[in-house]
Amino acid sequence: MVIRNLHMDEFDKSSSLSEYAFHYTLTEKQKEEGRKNFKPEQYWGAFEDNQLQAKLTILPCQIHLHGKQLNMGGIAGVATWPENRRKGHVAKLLTHALQHMKHEGQTVSFLHPFSIPFYRKFGWELFTDYKKYTITVNQFPPKTAVPGSVVREVRDIKQLDNVYTQFASHYNGTLVRDTEWWNKTLNGTTYIAMYYSESGAAEGYVMYELKDKELVCDEFVYLNEMARLALWTYFANHDSRIEQVTLTMVPGDDQLPFMLPDPRIKQENVPYFMARIVDVDAFLKQYAFKCDSAAEVSIRVKDDAAPWNNGIWIVNVAPEQSVEVRQMATSEDDNFNADITLDIGILSAILMGYRQPVDLLAIGKLNGDPQKVHLLQSMIPAAQPMLMDFF
Repeated sequence: MVIRNLHMDEFDKSSSLSEYAFHYTLTEKQKEEGRKNFKPEQYWGAFEDNQLQAKLTILPCQIHLHGKQLNMGGIAGVATWPENRRKGHVAKLLTHALQHMKHEGQTVSFLHPFSIPFYRKFGWELFTDYKKYTITVNQFPPKTAVPGSVVREVRDIKQLDNVYTQFASHYNGTLVRDTEWWNKTLNGTTYIAMYYSESGAAEGYVMYELKDKELVCDEFVYLNEMARLALWTYFANHDSRIEQVTLTMVPGDDQLPFMLPDPRIKQENVPYFMARIVDVDAFLKQYAFKCDSAAEVSIRVKDDAAPWNNGIWIVNVAPEQSVEVRQMATSEDDNFNADITLDIGILSAILMGYRQPVDLLAIGKLNGDPQKVHLLQSMIPAAQPMLMDFF
């Protein structure tokens, strides 16, 4: 078996495998558009006798994490022909992808799982959920007259990105969107409305579509309460056209139900994307640990799919905002009793802000000195993970 990048003339092979694996059919127009945008350097395939057996895509992205921007490798389009399943093709592709992402400086990786247990075997772990609300017209927030205006069909990428970035940067895991990403997002969006304050500043937007008697909103982004009220009033003014609004991709810390006159709306909590640290050393050195007081924790990491992450890592923080991260030499760590022992998936869930160390200790997902587990928790800034995109 050979693992290599796809060639420019292998788009049709890749497209056929995707269509079969993901149950869709592209039109000739869509295929032609796909050929134009095909980036073979992002596609990796497992070949036998020069025949494509399985493939995946690695998207070079950046994410927000505790006020910093980190390089992230987005795994997408993982597919294999049914006759090739359980032959190890995907496992070898994923192992190769981890090596490639490390080489490219992508210290963390995200993917949307077809099977959570499958990807857990390779070190990915859930890092974010999203809420989904279904709100009938009679449960809407009261219409409120606010200064400023809501303008429909604003597709100015600079304005949208400015509002999005201010909103997204407060969360862990949101994408840093470039112009290409915005163009793809806007091409798939039916309607957009932007709220402008009385001074003319863009302070919120909604992306939505209308389906029969339902308004479905995939992005409800606002920078302040005024923008939120204005955009909800805009939705409420559709009351002669719709019977309900469905909000998807709502962040986990959203407080809307409590603010409604009738909070008994339909609410769902949906496990969404998985993440895994690709390079522990580089990731820890970029991480924004809290430095309120001096602290030191030793962490033994287990990573079967990326052996360069195996070992003991010492994290030392000082109140003068300095952080030192070092890996113990192999000869040193053989007999060293680390404060905390965990696998790469659990470490990823903790540092992305999805789960707290103390809670994971209680359910046996990590082992260690309880005092040191509490100390590690105190070193991690509080932030809600969220991802509004899909790939």
